[in-house]
Formats: sequence, structure tokens, C-alpha cells
Amino acid sequence: MSKHEPLVHDWREWRRRRTWYLYEQGWQQKEIAQALGVSKGAVSQWINKAKQEGTQGLRRQPRCGCPAKLSQEQRAQLPELLAKRAEAFGFSGAVWTTERVAAMIKQQFGVSYHPAHCSRVLRACHYSRQKPVTRATQRDEQRIEAWKREQWPVIKKAMEEKRTILFVDEAGFALLPMAVLTYSPCGQTPILPVPLTHDHLSVIGALSTDGRLFMQMQRKAYKGPDVIRFLRLRFAQDSGEIAHHLGWSLDSSLSSAQGFLGARGSQALHLEALPAWLCSPPSIRKKASGTRLKRRELKNMCCTDLWQVEDELRHAKERLRHRKPILLQCFAHAGCPV
Repeated sequence: MSKHEPLVHDWREWRRRRTWYLYEQGWQQKEIAQALGVSKGAVSQWINKAKQEGTQGLRRQPRCGCPAKLSQEQRAQLPELLAKRAEAFGFSGAVWTTERVAAMIKQQFGVSYHPAHCSRVLRACHYSRQKPVTRATQRDEQRIEAWKREQWPVIKKAMEEKRTILFVDEAGFALLPMAVLTYSPCGQTPILPVPLTHDHLSVIGALSTDGRLFMQMQRKAYKGPDVIRFLRLRFAQDSGEIAHHLGWSLDSSLSSAQGFLGARGSQALHLEALPAWLCSPPSIRKKASGTRLKRRELKNMCCTDLWQVEDELRHAKERLRHRKPILLQCFAHAGCPV
């Protein structure tokens, strides 16, 4: 190709342009056809096209294809319709599948689409397959935002006063594994052998705003005396000069914890119960222990007994304790960066 010819990315268009270039250089149509491996009729047709429309007539033309069944106005309505969730169209459960989308389009516009094609329609609407996250029905977004504006700065000020701020919660770890996606031969669903039992470990933990994780586990539910034992051990690890601010989400043991703090007779210790509508701060600790430990550190882990669960959980906790940036990110995930 001559340096004067424009660069093209379609070899068919390049062949047509090359035909016109050689013709302008004085080549005969027969010679051009032999050089490019095409018929003389094609060469004649391309030359006539270039004479009438110029080189623009030799450019690649997009294929028209079949006309779209949905108009641009109808396609523009799809995101709004999909945002109404599947229950609004008579389906059970907040699940959009390609079959349901095809039925919804048929219902709304009278247009029949194959479910496989609906995946392209969804991608055009910037939709992708995602696993939903659960959110408590007691959650009050307005009060949560007010709490972040009014209460979180107070807690951050306590951080500047060198207070140890802890978010405390309880979780359970059973023998049943947290099943996550994994690779397996096609047509062979992987099987996780698990014992059918309700045995589990009760775990109480606290996450501090400086990225420290504290956990304690036992084989029964945490009652008042168990919580007091956890608090006593936790406070014993700090010097008496350090004050504590506890964000508490265990309603059943709240009175026991308050009694324990009152018995210490220290004004430096403060316990704040987190209301049910305030689901972001409790999720800070759950994000650290529940989500991270179960879905990352212990994913697809099959244990034969509680002793093995306890051992694996202890090792997973130690791995997580050394990843302070991940623990601190739990606060940012809840909208309360430290």
C-alpha cells in the first residue's frame, strides 16, 4: 500500500480502494483483477462507483439487518419497567430472569422475544446478573443519615481523645459450609459432604476503630455472665487510663453489660445501644466477621465436628487480624469512614 493511501481496517474496503488507486496509476482493469484475485466485473463495478461517488462510495457500509421490534421510545421505557421489580408484573419473588423479561415485554408492548435475546436487551439497559444483598426491614434511611451526621462525629471526637471504641455483636458458625462458586467439570455439580446437625459455635466479637478484632467463642448462646466475662477480658487488655465507648447490638445481654459497667464505677466507660433501625454500624462488625470470615476465609470449608470448626475459625481470625486495611474498610463500607 502506498503511503498516500488511507489506513483501513476492513480488507474488503482496502481491496476496493486499492482497485481505484491502481486504476488512477494507469493499470488496466484486467491487470487489476489478476493482481487482486477478483473478477473483471467486480473491478469495473468498483471503478464506476468511485467515478460517481468518489472514494466515499467505496467505504464499508454497515449491514442494516432486520428492523428492531422495539422502537427507541419503547427501549427507553425498559429501565423504568425493570426498576419496578418482578412482583409488579405478577411474578413471585424479586427475581428477573430472561424468561420473565420476555414475558414482561410481551405483556407491555405485545412484542415476542426469545429469552436468549433478552440477555442482549438487558445488557443494552446496563443490567447484569448480580446476587442481591439482604437489608433489614427495620432500616430507616433518613434516621441513619441523621445518625451519621450527628452521632458519628461525636464518636470520631472520642477517637481523638484516645478512647477505645468498639462495635460488639454476636454470630453463629455451624458445621454447614458457606457454599460459594467454584470451577468444576461441565455437567458435574460439585458436592460438599456435610453432617446434618444443628450444632454450632456462638461467637462474640468486637471491632475497634483502629482496626483491631477481638473474638471469643463457646458452644452455647451468650448470656449475661458470658458477656461480662468477654468485657472483663477485653478491658483487662488495656490500661486503666484508656476509656471505652461500646456500640452494642445484643439486646438480650444489654442490661447485664450495663450492670457490669455500673459496678466498675468508672465514668470513662460508656455503653450505647444501637437501635434496630440503625443497621449500618452493626453491619460494620458483621462485615468483618460474618461476611469476611464465612465467605472468604472459610468458604466451602467442610468440618466434621465443632472442634474442627473452632480450630479453623481461630486460624481464620488470626489471618484476618493481620489485615488491618480490610478491617478498617468495614467502616467505610457502612458509610462511617474513620
